[in-house]
Amino acid sequence: MGNFMMVLQYEGTRYQGWQRQESTGNTIQGRLEALLSKMTGQEITLQGSGRTDAGVHALGQVANFHADTQMQADEMLEYINCYLPEDIAVISLKEVPERFHSRLNAKGKKYCYRVNNGKTPHVFDRRYTHMVEEKLDIEAMRRAAQYLLGTHDFKAFTSNKRSKKSTVRTIDGIKIEKNTGMSMALWGERNEICFTYRGNGFLYHMVRIMTGTLLEIGMHKRKPEDIADILSSGLREKAGELAPAKGLTLMEVYY
Repeated sequence: MGNFMMVLQYEGTRYQGWQRQESTGNTIQGRLEALLSKMTGQEITLQGSGRTDAGVHALGQVANFHADTQMQADEMLEYINCYLPEDIAVISLKEVPERFHSRLNAKGKKYCYRVNNGKTPHVFDRRYTHMVEEKLDIEAMRRAAQYLLGTHDFKAFTSNKRSKKSTVRTIDGIKIEKNTGMSMALWGERNEICFTYRGNGFLYHMVRIMTGTLLEIGMHKRKPEDIADILSSGLREKAGELAPAKGLTLMEVYY
């Protein structure tokens, strides 16, 4: 019985998130499990490093599965990509030690949230960026982000109120960078702001709520110092709005 690890990317626009659901087969995990089961002739359970929400994308999602097969990893990779839809691709696949688990062994993750902070929509980025026309104060958002760094109880930054698991997480870094370059003359100026988060783990909706809160600070609806009060309150209603899923991409998982 082999244990195989895959790194995959997907555009999450038309899927109901990563996690398999009884009510629909239109999930990333569901699509992959169906394909892997057909390929191996066995019922395959795919373990992902985490669950991305409906509409969220991934450049470096990691998953693993066990299978009793004579196929080599490169043969499986070719088969899988031959039958996957064009918005899902496995970019690497290899056999790993029996005890490897993509979620339990993960040491951290990096996410990127993209905001189009201009008046003009960018047609080719419309599925990957959230448009905010009001000018954002980047320095205010950077000051606010400093309060989120380190180890805190992020209970106020999750939509999951029923979970009994710990809501303590560590954020190692938050970068808020503006890209105003012109890659092509016809595209015009790109007023894009990228929020990059690195941490040991993220709660349900945590990145999107942090981003929504920072955006409100960037629009001067809140002060940077408000983040400290939000954290100490532990109350979801104290934090900002949930930013739309389409701006979020899982970039990398660290082991």
